[in-house]
Amino acid sequence: MSFPAQPLAEALSQPLAQSPVQPLAQNLVQSVDWLAIAPPTITAVVGLVVLVTDLFVKDARTSLLGWISVAGLAASALMLLPLVNDGRSTFCLTGEPGTCSYTADTFTLAIQFLVLGGALLTALLSVTAVKDADRGLPEGEYWFLLLSSAAGAALLPASRDLATLIVALEVASLPAFALVGLRQGDRRSSEAALKFFLSSVTATAVGLMGISFVYATTGTLHLTQVADRIQYVDGQLTTLAQTGVVLTLVGFAFKTAAVPFHFWVPDTYVGAPLPIAAYLSVVGKAVGFSGLILVTVVALPSYADVWGPALAVLAALTMTVGNVGALRQRATRAYSAVRLLAWSSVGQAGYLLVPIAAAAYSDDPERSIGSTVAYALMYGAVNLGAFAVAALVGRRRSLNRVADYRGLYAANPLTALLLAFFLLCLAGLPPGIIGLFAKVTVFSAAVDAGLGWLAVVMTVNVVIALYYYLQWTALLFRSPEDAAVGHRVPAPLTAALAVTAVLAVALSGAPQLILRFTDTGLF
Repeated sequence: MSFPAQPLAEALSQPLAQSPVQPLAQNLVQSVDWLAIAPPTITAVVGLVVLVTDLFVKDARTSLLGWISVAGLAASALMLLPLVNDGRSTFCLTGEPGTCSYTADTFTLAIQFLVLGGALLTALLSVTAVKDADRGLPEGEYWFLLLSSAAGAALLPASRDLATLIVALEVASLPAFALVGLRQGDRRSSEAALKFFLSSVTATAVGLMGISFVYATTGTLHLTQVADRIQYVDGQLTTLAQTGVVLTLVGFAFKTAAVPFHFWVPDTYVGAPLPIAAYLSVVGKAVGFSGLILVTVVALPSYADVWGPALAVLAALTMTVGNVGALRQRATRAYSAVRLLAWSSVGQAGYLLVPIAAAAYSDDPERSIGSTVAYALMYGAVNLGAFAVAALVGRRRSLNRVADYRGLYAANPLTALLLAFFLLCLAGLPPGIIGLFAKVTVFSAAVDAGLGWLAVVMTVNVVIALYYYLQWTALLFRSPEDAAVGHRVPAPLTAALAVTAVLAVALSGAPQLILRFTDTGLF
């Protein structure tokens, strides 16, 4: 075999500067905006510091690890302040500065505030829980896993490509499996971790299959490019693209605990350490819903006719099943207080799905998504407050039944008043004004999008929820069955209760602090 000599000679004589290798190398060079990525980075670094410190700290001083974790999460949350109204992006494609893998816009900062604030309150609850466990929870591993999960959860809302999105989702989820099953010798904890693990792994597998189909049909992982290219998929690949969209939605529906993918929630919350149940109820939901928003509204707006009706049906089913499940809890059943909060969180997930579904029909999808963000911020503050009270009561009443809260006002008036306020916020009744405003915002998003039937379903479910929230609230002020004994509130629990109470009261007095997030900056 012979080759033409002249073309080969011409190729060898070309200057090195014209080689295609050099532009490729330039494309691989990235400048990193360290300020933009500071919140998740600091959280991850502090997690490593805690893990290494655990090797050298004596057993008598392991409580230091908890306070290092609290300080690290507080520092991460404070690093959000320089990013407000800045709109930073990093890890962008060369020549396409608008196509980036990490963006710190208003949506990102709001969810990161929820995630890091929720993780910080969880850490405060955990300081007491780990101490009460009396070595039942290995401290070094506990704090490292919590910080690792929080770092992944903080990364996820900033992700603007599907690869980063999935990596962040799994970094948030994998440590959570271990946290749920970390209690040594506890059968319920192991069973809860197994159910959580199997459901989450199934969700990830289905979601990854869908994302691979989307990538195969569009040739890109960046969300904005997926949005542009998936509209013009070759006819032979249309079925593959549609299948990818459906599988991706199913995967994220698992992560949000939407019905019928909710079955793991009650048992997982009961089997997990109580601070981790609180973490999953708030931060876990923030992870699932922010990922769902990015995939649907940002990456797949052209398939709104597919995911819009699907999410509307899921919202109706989720809020109904969740509220009916909470209504059926018996006050004398073991762990009924935690189970009620678990089923309530499923019902609240239904409300959070409503504005996302409405975004498919709305002329202003950004405002609809903002309603979900505002509701999530309200829910996070008051639900963590309710779990803080449950953690306090659970220190004396290990079975944590709803009946154990009878006469709480006689034993600890301030704690009872706080729990009543948190429950009224969740119900959307005065003086829990922020809960009322958040529900009205979600309701108006459905009405404005023409989803009147969904607004009716939501109204019925709000009435159902009123019954069990008010029933629990009334129980707090009834005469106790035995002599009232005051609760000694440890300092970390006091701090968690104080922070959640201040947030709930402040937001009820000035709901515009949350409602301003209806402008998310996603578009």
